[in-house]
Amino acid sequence: MPIATRAFAAVAADKPLEPYRFDRRDPGPDDVAIEIKFCGVCHSDLHVAKNDLGGTRYPIVPGHEIAGVVTAVGDNVTRFKVGDRVGVGCMVDSCRVCEPCRAGEEQYCVPGMTQTYGSADPKGGPVGQTITQGGYSDRITVDQNYVLRIPDSLPLDAAAPLLCAGITTYSPLRHWKVGPGSKVAVVGLGGLGHMAVKLAVAMGAEVTVLSTSDRKKADAERMGAKHFLINSDAQAMKAAGETFDLIINTVSATHEIAGHLQLLAKDGTMVMLGLTTEGLPVFAMPLLWRRRSVAGSLIGGIRETQEMLDFCAAHGIACDIELIAPDQINEAYARMERSDVRYRFVIDMARMAA
Repeated sequence: MPIATRAFAAVAADKPLEPYRFDRRDPGPDDVAIEIKFCGVCHSDLHVAKNDLGGTRYPIVPGHEIAGVVTAVGDNVTRFKVGDRVGVGCMVDSCRVCEPCRAGEEQYCVPGMTQTYGSADPKGGPVGQTITQGGYSDRITVDQNYVLRIPDSLPLDAAAPLLCAGITTYSPLRHWKVGPGSKVAVVGLGGLGHMAVKLAVAMGAEVTVLSTSDRKKADAERMGAKHFLINSDAQAMKAAGETFDLIINTVSATHEIAGHLQLLAKDGTMVMLGLTTEGLPVFAMPLLWRRRSVAGSLIGGIRETQEMLDFCAAHGIACDIELIAPDQINEAYARMERSDVRYRFVIDMARMAA
């Protein structure tokens, strides 16, 4: 029997999000039905709602930082039971047969992963619809292979953003082998940046935060950063030249990066995580001179995401959040555009109007 679902949806690029009702599919043999308790608000939600990237199909229910409790499972489900604390991140399916999928890196699925919202749904998705709908809702049904277990020691509300902000920063830190002795810089102390700081510190790195002002310096230090640089301070930037093994760049807006490359040591890498919609000029000389690299990274696979959740539980790491009611989502979007959030909005679904 279809599952009646309440949500907030974007109905057009130039209109505010509004209440929306639809039906989720009843769990199939391999499915897990989840009551969503909390959903983080990611900057990419804003991009999709406003059709900044093109191709948004309306109405769309954003949200891919989902934390909740299992309410039902299909006959073949062995990994979860009713009452389990679970999460759903940025994907709900993939082809499962391509090389990245077989390697446990489903985020790089060659035909393309099935995103939590806005993708064609191979399982039929919401009743009467052809695309997936996300976590700004009180219910969701997901294949067990794309559901994560949230450790008991992590608060569900502060764990929700780990399903995107956490894994998006954890994956490159692991891939570039950050550990004791590593020198890591984080550009931008927002939803992604504050998680990059906490995770890198827990991995043993010496962390520096780069920002446009010092208004978040105390926060950065509280999170474990040893140094704080104003990236418009030419003298300070020059003094920090050739210092870092890895730069995690989390800025979502178009910005100057050529000067930041001079901060990299030989064989250092700048990893781009921010979803920018315009080109970022990179000049060859600073790359050639020290065999530096500019790279990108996209979330993480299911196995690595579970590893990240367990790592956060072991080290007492969670997101700094501001809880909002579902009907405050448009105000939250406006504040996100002003960078007025420390450091992640999380929707409390218990406050959904009847």
